[in-house]
Amino acid sequence: MAKAAAKTDGRKLRGDGNRARLVEAMLELIGEGVVHPSADAVASRAGVGLRTVFRHFNDMENLYAELSARMRAQIAPLIAEPLEGQDWRERLDRMLDRRAQIYERLTPYKVADDAHRAGSKILQSQHAQMVATQRKILNAILPADFRGAPGADAIDLAASFEAWLRLRRDQGLSVKRARAVVGALVAGVAGSAHANGKRAANHNDPPNNSKQAVA
Repeated sequence: MAKAAAKTDGRKLRGDGNRARLVEAMLELIGEGVVHPSADAVASRAGVGLRTVFRHFNDMENLYAELSARMRAQIAPLIAEPLEGQDWRERLDRMLDRRAQIYERLTPYKVADDAHRAGSKILQSQHAQMVATQRKILNAILPADFRGAPGADAIDLAASFEAWLRLRRDQGLSVKRARAVVGALVAGVAGSAHANGKRAANHNDPPNNSKQAVA
């Protein structure tokens, strides 16, 4: 009995080790710019047989899902750090700095994710969760009366991964320039929101008694 249990445990340990090597191989290949790593390439990089790939992952979709989970775990500590600032606009600016760091780190994996998402319900679900989480973080920063406004949607778009990829890959901007563009877009919307809020506050102010007396 003891020998059988030890044999089973040994197989499990080897299996877990192979699975970890496969994920690491996938991370390396995509990080090198290979958007569509084949099962053969993953097996070769991991130093395992092709059968091992499909034994651990019924198809490549499950491998991409495992990869996505690993990347989310890597950036979780950065996302969890509090956003410091004297007011909501400063905290919003800190959020943009943090997202730029995350986007630069994850760009190759985001490109691969986008390429496979249309045919993967798992990746579609994970993408929807990421978009919802980003909006939740943004809403926690914005003033309550601005969260449902079109301006909040505009900031959500300007601060998105998709906008960052457009600036960096399609328009060929440097990290510094892309960050400046996103900052300008967000500052413009935030500034309008602030101005509108002040106008609304002034409109709701009680009448000035001194002016009424003069009138």
